[in-house]
Amino acid sequence: MKISVIEARDLAEAWFLCLRKTLTEGFEYKIDRGSYAGQRRKELDLVVVQVSNPATRPIIPSTPQGVPPPTSMEYMESYLPYLMTAHKREGEQYTYGQYLEAQIPKVIEMYKQDGYDTNQAFMAVGDASSIELDDPPCLRAIDTRIRDNKLKFIVYFRSWDLWAGFPSNLAAIQLLKEYMAAEIGVEDGELLAMSKGLHLYEYSWELARATARIS
Repeated sequence: MKISVIEARDLAEAWFLCLRKTLTEGFEYKIDRGSYAGQRRKELDLVVVQVSNPATRPIIPSTPQGVPPPTSMEYMESYLPYLMTAHKREGEQYTYGQYLEAQIPKVIEMYKQDGYDTNQAFMAVGDASSIELDDPPCLRAIDTRIRDNKLKFIVYFRSWDLWAGFPSNLAAIQLLKEYMAAEIGVEDGELLAMSKGLHLYEYSWELARATARIS
């Protein structure tokens, strides 16, 4: 497997660089099982994205004129409860929040009561029964680290839609990180994200090319 490393200043640049990398180096194949089965996608084998200043606003990217944006701040307001609370809307099999809601205050308490030098402040998404779902959770882990008085996140996605998922996911996760940093009493730090399935579905290839300015 080829390991791709993306180093970016902010979330918008991270998305742009990932678009270019996936379009030019992604493995193209037909999906046997999962979302859009039977269609094609381009995918990076294993990607590590390091964002040094993820709090830089705006935290959602812009697109060229004529290209619909992949997300919006209005959508982010509706997405945050999905990430942070266990409430499920009608038709939803799960939310990330059903796994994270109880873990978030535990991590905050751990750092405040026991100090910053620990490897146990880890939040898991999904469980053994998740494999039975038609669409198991894509986000599987949010690990944390405090160094230099800054809270850092290390997140892992088993599968990750680069066009529509990446911008919304990382913006919401960044807002969660800022909230937790404030509760702990530290500064906001870098964000690292990993996936062995960062991809672009075929429907988004032309949109991605126009955004990344690849002919």
